[in-house]
This record gives sequence, structure tokens and C-alpha cells, in this order.
Amino acid sequence: MNIFIPKETTASETRVAASPDTVKRLIAHGCNVSIEKGAGELSNITDDAFKQAGASISDAKSAGSADVVLKVLRPSPAEAKKYKKGAIVLASMDPYGNEKDVEAMAKAGLSAFAMEFMPRITRAQSMDVLSSQANLAGYQAVVEGAANYARALPMMMTAAGTVAAAKCFVMGAGVAGLQAIATARRLGAVVTATDVRPAAKEQVESLGAKFIAVEDDEFKQAETSGGYAKEMSDEYKAKQAELVASHIAKQDIVITTALIPGRPAPKLITKDMVKSMQPGSVLVDLAVERGGNVEGAKAGEIVKVGDVSIVGHLNMPGRIAASASLLYAKNLLAFLETMIDKESGSISLDLEDELVSATLLTHDGKVVHPNFTDAKSEGGTS
Repeated sequence: MNIFIPKETTASETRVAASPDTVKRLIAHGCNVSIEKGAGELSNITDDAFKQAGASISDAKSAGSADVVLKVLRPSPAEAKKYKKGAIVLASMDPYGNEKDVEAMAKAGLSAFAMEFMPRITRAQSMDVLSSQANLAGYQAVVEGAANYARALPMMMTAAGTVAAAKCFVMGAGVAGLQAIATARRLGAVVTATDVRPAAKEQVESLGAKFIAVEDDEFKQAETSGGYAKEMSDEYKAKQAELVASHIAKQDIVITTALIPGRPAPKLITKDMVKSMQPGSVLVDLAVERGGNVEGAKAGEIVKVGDVSIVGHLNMPGRIAASASLLYAKNLLAFLETMIDKESGSISLDLEDELVSATLLTHDGKVVHPNFTDAKSEGGTS
């Protein structure tokens, strides 16, 4: 079985979908692994390191002979055309709003798997790319916030006087938010956090942060069976916004992480809230790629609103690509290993497997994922 790992073509993408360790594991399964030249250079993984692990270094043309393609981001329509019919592609597909790209993969005859659709069950924990990358995003958000904040984070008592601890507010206590809380606490900040999911309160407090929320009846029922936040009513949003507005005015660093799968990011912070903050304060918007939680945030930029900075870096995990790539590569490997027949070393695709059915986007020339089949037609979506 031939496996190909290409160099990512998206300008902001610094990660790679393999590591020397995962290459060794794949070769142990009897696979031939080919890495596109320079694919790992932005993750500090040299071609030499891949060679020593047993991979061959090639150009992009090797994609045409691959049975499996491992990527960070979904292939563009131009890339999809270069893959052979029937090839398996594992990547973060970001399909919502990109249905034409999904259709292109279907028309190319690819079996494309959206890694971000991996169910959050015990069996799939090692394959959960959302969690592995969100952990790093939450950590890096605090680092970026601290780097743009012109003061120290911990309280410091010196002979020249005392430096007060910075106040850090984290909005959204999912994987990224909880890691942001833990990181800010380690750096000595006074941390508060909010989330619309009732279960988050205990998690936030267990990390030593104070929980901030309007805890009414709607709040108590604001979580899906899958553990995601539900869309809240306008009435609740208004009450929560009032509480948050008064709290934000006293904060030095605010980190927002709120995302609802398949929808634009909810606006949590208005321009008036931003203007109420003290000079030198920083907001880090982790949802900027989906429109942002902060009004005025711009994807890929650091925006100044008066003396307040809004950090809108794209691809936050990619800013620590060396760590992000190692974890992402292991996620892909763990999933791919469930498809490899131990005796023959070939791919055995079980369409009834819950991991396969949850993540399979396109197969046999069609869009097959239930989230997209309403508009499905032979050869793709209409």
C-alpha cells in the first residue's frame, strides 16, 4: 500500500500530516511511505529525518500513485484531480460552506474522511484532531495574549514595589478554553471563565478559576448530548452580554473560543465592550476564522481599537507547528490503523464501522455524509 504525505499548499498552514514516528509505524505495517520534498520544514521536521524513518522523498506527482493521502487540510479541487480514483484521503475537511470542494472530491472518486467529524467516544480519543489541536490553540492563545500585553502576568513583590497580577477572562470552556485557563493560571494570572454549558462550571473551578455566567433554567439545559454548546435564545444572550460587559471592562486579557459546528462564530464582544477595556488590554479571538467572537476582529491581523489590541491570528495551532504536527500525525495514524488489515497490510474499509460512517464525506463518486446528502446527486452535491 502506497501512502503519500504532501506539502500543504494553504499559505497559513505550517503543519504536516506525518512525523518520523508515524512513518516508522506505517512502514511496520508494510506500507510504502512517500513524503513530498519540504513537507515538514515549517514544522522543523527535515527531509533527512523522514528518510531516516524509512520514507522516500518525492515530488507532488507521487500523489497520483497513492492509495492513501494524509493531509492537514482538505485538498483543493486541483489537488483532488491529481489523486487516483478510489484513493483514501484523511484530512481536516472544513466542509461547511465549502461544498464545491466536497463535490470535487466526490467527482474525483475519492474516499474522503473529515477528521473533525470523529465521534467523541472512548474508542476514538486518540483520533480526535479537534481536541489535540484545540489544546495547543488554547495554550498558544495565552502566549499570544501575554506577548501583546505590555505588563507581567503574575503578581511580583519587589523592593521597588508590587506588580499586580493580570486578570484573564476566558470565554468558552471547551478543550481550548480549559487549556487557556490552565496556562494562564500557570503564568500567574487571576483567571475567570464563562461557558453556556452547565458542566463547564465544575471544570473551570477545578482549574482554580472563577465561573461567570447567568445561571438560569435555560443555562441548565444548554448542552447537546454530544457535549457541544446549543444556540442560546436572544433573551439569554442579552442577560449574559450585560454580565460579561461589566466583567470585561475590568480584564487585562480576554480569550474567546466559542464555536458552534457548521455555523458562523457567535458575536460575544461588541465594540463598546472593547472600548470599555483599559489601555494596553488584549483580546485573542480563536474563532476569527469563522467570523470571530469579537466585533472588529480581522482574520490574520492584530487590530487596534484605541489602545486595546484584538489578536486575530489564523491557524493558532500552526504557530507551534512542531508540537501540533506530532499530535495531528498521531491522530491520523490511529484512525488509519483501524482500516489496515493486519495480515495483508491492505486497506479494509468497513462502511458499517461507527468511526467510518461518522467521518466519511465522499465515496464511490458520491457525497455520502448525512449532513450533506440532502443536496446530493450522482457525482457530488448540486
